[in-house]
Amino acid sequence: MAQNKKYIRLAADLQTDSIVDGPGLRAVLWTQGCNHHCKGCQNPQTWSFEGGGLVPLTEVFKAIDELEYHTGLTLSGGDPLYQVHECLEVIKYARKKGLNIWVYTGFTWEELMEMAKEDKVYIDFLKLIDVLVDGKFILEQRDLSLLFRGSRNQRLIDVPKTLESNNIVLLDESKYNEENMFKKEPMFI
Repeated sequence: MAQNKKYIRLAADLQTDSIVDGPGLRAVLWTQGCNHHCKGCQNPQTWSFEGGGLVPLTEVFKAIDELEYHTGLTLSGGDPLYQVHECLEVIKYARKKGLNIWVYTGFTWEELMEMAKEDKVYIDFLKLIDVLVDGKFILEQRDLSLLFRGSRNQRLIDVPKTLESNNIVLLDESKYNEENMFKKEPMFI
């Protein structure tokens, strides 16, 4: 009897050793498929829903198992929310491994809340992530000085605090500025 395998469509193999797709040493899962078609998108090759390749979720889990020294997993693309059911399985697995989860999407938080009214999988998904980088990339608002995002309209949403308060809470970016990240306590008493 053949085993029923679940698949996810990816643009590439799991990328390791990223330091630009969220804090710490991260792995990045590049999903395939996006209807946002943002002008100036850095990954237009991920737009096609027929591109990339189908990968068994078990292979993604194996790749996560092989990570060493990684503190987080980032889902990007394409747009992971077009494969929300498959991505939910990936983040459930990554959570069990203790990874911090960031997700980039062209959908806004408000749009996701509307989508959740039709399918609660979006809430189940959000409950398992730490930060949502929301909103389409807008070329006219591109800003290279921004932390972990490309245009000024995009937000770094602290998902647990947002769900708890029922109001959007942005990530405290001051934790990630270079002065604070490399500040050392003197070792002398």
